[in-house]
Amino acid sequence: MFKKKLGQNFLTDKNIAKREVNYAEIKKDDVVLEIGPGNGILTTLLAEKAKKVIAIEIDNKLVDKLSKVLPDNVDLIHADALKVDFEKLTRFNKIVSNLPFQISSPITFKILKYDFTCALLIYQKEFADRMIAIPDSKQYSRLSVGVYYKANCEVIETVSKTCFKPQPKVDSCIVKLIPRETPPFFINDETFFFELTKQLFNQRRKKIKNTLSKIYKIKSEDVPFLDNRVEDLSPEQIGKLCNILFDLR
Repeated sequence: MFKKKLGQNFLTDKNIAKREVNYAEIKKDDVVLEIGPGNGILTTLLAEKAKKVIAIEIDNKLVDKLSKVLPDNVDLIHADALKVDFEKLTRFNKIVSNLPFQISSPITFKILKYDFTCALLIYQKEFADRMIAIPDSKQYSRLSVGVYYKANCEVIETVSKTCFKPQPKVDSCIVKLIPRETPPFFINDETFFFELTKQLFNQRRKKIKNTLSKIYKIKSEDVPFLDNRVEDLSPEQIGKLCNILFDLR
């Protein structure tokens, strides 16, 4: 029985799962984090290649089922991945998951805070498009900016909705994230940067000066881009704006 409230759409095509493992280049010394193992189709393949798999599953019935069939090198954790402190887990270097679609945004921002070498993830296509969107496009969002700042992002292939059960309404994509060794531009304070970016995109159709006037007392000669909308700005320009505002606080 599938639980709609948990966003359960289980991958049923084993060939897709095999390609995920290959794209992630799983080696025998890798420790892999999997979020939402579901029916275990990907978990088993990861366990065949990796040293250890840490699988976090929120559904107690699935945990009971998986605990009886998964190999010994899988640590199965019954928990909400959004609430788990990844720092307290066995040290992992890769993340491979068919993510529960309803937590795509918060789990992505959480993942990007941690140190790993590669993440291979399945998202709904609309979400994947937002991850790689460019300025002046409908899909461009705070997600686009945040992902660009933290990682190199590549959409590897589209996965038909028929490869899942129950079948979702849209196709999905396999996405590869490689964390950047250094960000593409300098930020004074990352917490401030991400929070301000969120505030600006929450009012994306307003000119920046109208959004900021509710938060800051600013003069036009001190701050650039005030007559623009945030969707017009590149991530680098948003970073510049954030640095100036951070100094003016």
